[in-house]
Amino acid sequence: MIHILIVEDDLHIRKMIAFYLKKKGFEVVESDNGNHALTIVNSQSIDLVVLDIMLPEKDGWEICREIRKHRDTPILMVTAKRETDQRIKGLEIGADDYITKPFDPLELAARVKALLRRARMTSSNLVQFGDTTIDANSYTVSIENETIKLPPKEFELLFQLASYPAQIFTRTQLIERIWGLDFAGDERTVDVHIKRLRKRFDTQTNAFQITTVRGIGYRLDVSK
Repeated sequence: MIHILIVEDDLHIRKMIAFYLKKKGFEVVESDNGNHALTIVNSQSIDLVVLDIMLPEKDGWEICREIRKHRDTPILMVTAKRETDQRIKGLEIGADDYITKPFDPLELAARVKALLRRARMTSSNLVQFGDTTIDANSYTVSIENETIKLPPKEFELLFQLASYPAQIFTRTQLIERIWGLDFAGDERTVDVHIKRLRKRFDTQTNAFQITTVRGIGYRLDVSK
């Protein structure tokens, strides 16, 4: 059974989210404040966290940072804030997806299911869509009957983007995840590697494309 933690201090919203997730077959755990939420995460087996930002005791930013220190548990942030810089902040500190209030609970449930699918794929070190398989065990990309071996950083960048299709990653976030916090270069390194990946794959497959999100970063879009 998949266990989902809902951290939301508004009782009506929390119960609404819980109702729809239970209808999808998930086991739900609820919390209305930050400290209690972290106690649950540290003491129970939680597969995904639906996390509001504005909370008593500890806000969603703090909770997200604390979780990311020790766990890769998928985090879906829920907030009334619509500003782009707030969405970027959530992604940069480790959130996997972001939805703003008011939201359609069916959309939230769909996003939860998508995040869980991504988590299963990345835990197996394989990402697949269309004719393309990205294999982190061998650092190769297979397209139909052809296998392409990539340089380590190019592969890690592609695997990161492909593990979260349609999610926007900032250049800073990609630098930290692929090159590390102590990287001495600049963000143009990401642009150079993206250019190389596009050159390799734009004519090789229609299964995906890497899209530039102006002023923010990049995302990988999967063909329908």
